[in-house]
Amino acid sequence: MKRLLTVASAAAMLALAGVAADAQTVIKAGHGTQTGHPSHMALERFRDLVGTKSGGKIKVEIYPDRQLGEEREMVEGLQLGSVDMAVVSTGPLLAFSPQVGVIDLPFLFKDSAHVYKTLDGPVGQQLLASFEPKGIVGLAWWENGWRHLTTKKPIKSPDDLKGLKLRTMQNPVHIAAFKQLGAAPIPMAWGEVFTGLGQGVIDAQENPVTIIYTNSLWEVQKYVTLTSHVYGPHAVLFSQAKWTQLTAEEQAQVKAAVTEATAYQRDVSAKLDGERLQLLRDKGMVIEKIDITPFQEATKDIASSVKGIDQALLAKIKAAAQ
Repeated sequence: MKRLLTVASAAAMLALAGVAADAQTVIKAGHGTQTGHPSHMALERFRDLVGTKSGGKIKVEIYPDRQLGEEREMVEGLQLGSVDMAVVSTGPLLAFSPQVGVIDLPFLFKDSAHVYKTLDGPVGQQLLASFEPKGIVGLAWWENGWRHLTTKKPIKSPDDLKGLKLRTMQNPVHIAAFKQLGAAPIPMAWGEVFTGLGQGVIDAQENPVTIIYTNSLWEVQKYVTLTSHVYGPHAVLFSQAKWTQLTAEEQAQVKAAVTEATAYQRDVSAKLDGERLQLLRDKGMVIEKIDITPFQEATKDIASSVKGIDQALLAKIKAAAQ
């Protein structure tokens, strides 16, 4: 009998050892966009890449469309360890790292090449590192896109924005810029925007083409004015609490997968931006190109009027345009 118990105990220990050896590391990754957004597609690519690189030991669970909370709540979840990974806009990030505000300045970037040179270089790395004291690991910058206005009436100049109730992200740089343009900016969580537009709580909003399309804004807005007033990145962030639980090998696998997914995400974003602009036309929206010079002139002093803008970083960003 004693021999049987010993054999059984040994078998149980071996089974447990096998389970431990095969145990998966699960990464809960959340974002605030629809499944048709390039960031969701890139998370799917990241999931597949890191699964392959780890031999199936790392499993990524993706939670789109604010399933893990609004963007600020997801970033707070990274700090608490209740969210492992998040892809978010810069909207809530100034509360965690004021330095990030510099890339939200209007008409800062000349083109996408200027953006990538900045965000993939020392400036972008410095901004990602600025999250470390807050318990967050910054991994990469993905693309949300160039932001444009959507309205119920045509916008030709800053005068047309006077008094317009315009939804912005909860971002002091964006709010200051639209106040300077004469609008009445209303910071609002994204989950409230569609209803707010439909009920007249707000008159207008601003976002990249893909966000406008995937959220069916043609149902509550008529005009898209191609202002490209701000380039909006998506920050790829990781919980420091979760990061320290990964082995050095797993950390390297995650970083490598994110790097590959970044190139894929930007390619998809550029492709879909053009395609979906045409789809918005097909849905009946009026797409207008205007002279943005008056908008640039009206907001040229924002960098000196908003608190917390790092002038040294700003100078480096401007230099990168050369």
